[in-house]
Amino acid sequence: MSKVFWNALKLSPVLLGATLLVASRAQAAEVSAADLAPSPTVATNETLQIQPTESQIVAANVPAATTEVAPVAPATQEIVKSAPIVVSQNAPANDNLAQVTSVSQLSDVQPTDWAFQALQSLVERYGCIAGYPDGTYRGNRALTRYEFAAGLNACLDRVNELIATATADLVRREDLATLQRLQEEFSAELATLRGRVDALEVRTAELEANQFSTTTKLTGEVVAAISDAFGDQSVGGDDLDTNTNTTLGARARLNFNTSFTGRDLLRTRLQAANFNSFDTGTPMTRLGFETNTDNQFELDDFFYRFPIGERFQAQVDFSNVEFNDNVYTFNPAFESSGRGAISYFGRFNPIYRVGSGAGLTLNFNPNGPIGASVGYIANNANDPSEGTGLFDGSFAALGQIAFRPSEAINIGLTYARTYEKGNGPGGVGGADTVSLLGGTGSTLANRPFGNVPTAANHYGVEASFRASDKFTISGWAGLTDAEDKFRGGDLSATSFNYAVSLAIQDVGPEGSQLGLIFGQPPKVTDNDLTVANNGGFGGGGEDPDTSYHIEALYRLQLNDNIAVTPGLLVILNPEHNDTNDTIYVGTLRTTFTF
Repeated sequence: MSKVFWNALKLSPVLLGATLLVASRAQAAEVSAADLAPSPTVATNETLQIQPTESQIVAANVPAATTEVAPVAPATQEIVKSAPIVVSQNAPANDNLAQVTSVSQLSDVQPTDWAFQALQSLVERYGCIAGYPDGTYRGNRALTRYEFAAGLNACLDRVNELIATATADLVRREDLATLQRLQEEFSAELATLRGRVDALEVRTAELEANQFSTTTKLTGEVVAAISDAFGDQSVGGDDLDTNTNTTLGARARLNFNTSFTGRDLLRTRLQAANFNSFDTGTPMTRLGFETNTDNQFELDDFFYRFPIGERFQAQVDFSNVEFNDNVYTFNPAFESSGRGAISYFGRFNPIYRVGSGAGLTLNFNPNGPIGASVGYIANNANDPSEGTGLFDGSFAALGQIAFRPSEAINIGLTYARTYEKGNGPGGVGGADTVSLLGGTGSTLANRPFGNVPTAANHYGVEASFRASDKFTISGWAGLTDAEDKFRGGDLSATSFNYAVSLAIQDVGPEGSQLGLIFGQPPKVTDNDLTVANNGGFGGGGEDPDTSYHIEALYRLQLNDNIAVTPGLLVILNPEHNDTNDTIYVGTLRTTFTF
């Protein structure tokens, strides 16, 4: 858009005021329609193509028109200021404006309309207004910039014609004085607007010249935490206070989000971190944001997501993915590692942690009342050697059905099939470490037969209920039936886990959250393999007692970009053994997002 057009728009309030002022004088003079026929310069559908858009905002409760001079310009100024407009220059031919000579030609204009007299004057006296070929005026539509320019130009041409021909005493010295006074009164506003537009043009040019990318946006998150573990003894009998010290760690993530069509997403995430797990003798005390790259940036999330038609969404993951990254986990308040639960187990059902690597996920109707998801992950998809690759190594396949009868209720049924080759003594299996439940629960629940080839069927049920805008209750239950593929496949083991959580929103500053989580980490309840018969490969037996997971946290939202979360994790009977002392883990997590 040229500067000439911008400058014309800056003066539009004064010009429109002048037009309406002349219209009121013309009405007082009672000049007939025959004497004031439309000017040949009036814009019609032969010279202007106008496309009304569906997204325009319709003005409501506009005050009634008046023929008094004083209030015209301010009212016009308000209308112009409050009318955001979207314009298309490629209008269909059947939507062009056509000149009319009588307001009666417009079928949707009634004498009872509040602007009828003003419209009648502009149509019949000045020929400034055009209608649509279907005989309608569509007075409730918002005004586009092109329509405004066409109408204003037509009226100004007619005013110039009347002044030049002097057919009537329609423009007086007092009128010109009024226009001059209005120009003087709004001179400061016009100067300010001119300066702002000029400054905006400079800034826009600078952004275009220095933009990072036309397709990629950068987002980031930094998590820093002070943490410590407390208790008498760790699992195994070591003094816990001696083995653990207060730590300070951090994790930084940079997301490069690229879209080529507006509906797809290519994400490339770089991550650097230095969090270590506490030496408590059990994975039950792991924190949700734990990861350690020795502060070296590495590729983390790396996927491409795209729609297939209107109902399907596909995601191809190239590395380091878990199913919780791709499908809904039914625990919206706590699933995030930076803003949700402070513990590893408390974020969502462990069934979403089976498998890790590269693969494909398809989501059907992800936002509808009934949705479905299927996914496949290969642990070593990039390795071409024997016993690995996309289909010859360890893998995980998942299917899920989601029921969303309302915005407040979400229910999910999930199934997963996994096979892990392990790396047992003597080179048994492949190059993986068996971890059936992603490192949650007891050590036995993750490797019931030791680090040997193991297959498993996983079943999960999840639910989330939003009782109000402030209260959300979520929960899950999970069952795993594992099969020993190393000793003939006749041995099986069963493990079980569950959790319930309560999230209370806006406790304190807006965006803050109080959370409580209670559950039982994965526990082996039945195992055909005994410790005496495991042949030195590890595993065997059942967990003797029951551990309980208790977690409390409060996320204090300081502003849109900073949140501070103190939290406490308590593990009763660690490793499902009541001879082990209770372990406490405290943390103060600060999350920066940008």
